[in-house]
Amino acid sequence: MIDRGSNSVSVIIPTWNRASSIRAAIESVLSQTFEVTEILVCDDGSTDSTAEIIHGISQTHPKVIWVSGPRSGRPAAPRNRGLKVANGQWIAFLDSDDIWLPNKLAMQLEATSKYNCSAVCTNSWRIKPNKSEKDLLLSQKSKLITFNDLLNINLVHCSSALVHRDILEKTGGFPESRSLTVGEDYALWLRVSKLTDIIYIGEPSVIYLDDPINSIRSKSLNGWQEKINVVDDLRLWILKEYKKRDQLLIFRLILLIFYFKMRKYISLTVNFILGKK
Repeated sequence: MIDRGSNSVSVIIPTWNRASSIRAAIESVLSQTFEVTEILVCDDGSTDSTAEIIHGISQTHPKVIWVSGPRSGRPAAPRNRGLKVANGQWIAFLDSDDIWLPNKLAMQLEATSKYNCSAVCTNSWRIKPNKSEKDLLLSQKSKLITFNDLLNINLVHCSSALVHRDILEKTGGFPESRSLTVGEDYALWLRVSKLTDIIYIGEPSVIYLDDPINSIRSKSLNGWQEKINVVDDLRLWILKEYKKRDQLLIFRLILLIFYFKMRKYISLTVNFILGKK
């Protein structure tokens, strides 16, 4: 049985002009079988009616809290504002156009107790705009994700992540570098995985709207460049936090960056030869 007293959960929902979807996201949190402590809707300078919708919901549900902020254009900034004011021992993240299934948090907290880990994520149902069909985002079965696993491929969908606040405080939060406008969550999960294994539950607990045109992914760089930026951020963080205690890993990361750069240039050359943009 979950100890609700020692497992308080703060939910952080970053948003920007999501008046059309924010209510459904919040209602999916309020419908959880495990009651959360607070829902922090962290704005990134919205100009639509998102704020009015949140203020209306908070009249009935005081745990729904509006955290205002200026426009940054990077999801890391509003998420970090939420981290600064969150009161829960566990922090869960939900994008404002995604939805949780009712048993998400209860399932995750049971898993953290069973495996004694401080971070957990799950699979997600993926749907695309104007489509009724859904498919699984990931094909992997349940497992413990190690640092080396995550360095190979990102298996953490942000809207499914639940992390203990002690771990997040040690990571320093989401990196806000402009080079990580896309990929800032992957950069954080790599930091987290240096501090704890991450439980991955193959059962989906999120309905994920895969809409890259209307999301931050519309600013996506070349895929190889994104990997270069993420790994270099990890290298710099390890140099700062671990100093000379992990020189072998630093060397591995430098080699990995070099490999990604070669793949990037090969990709660009092939596209040029084939006349692709």
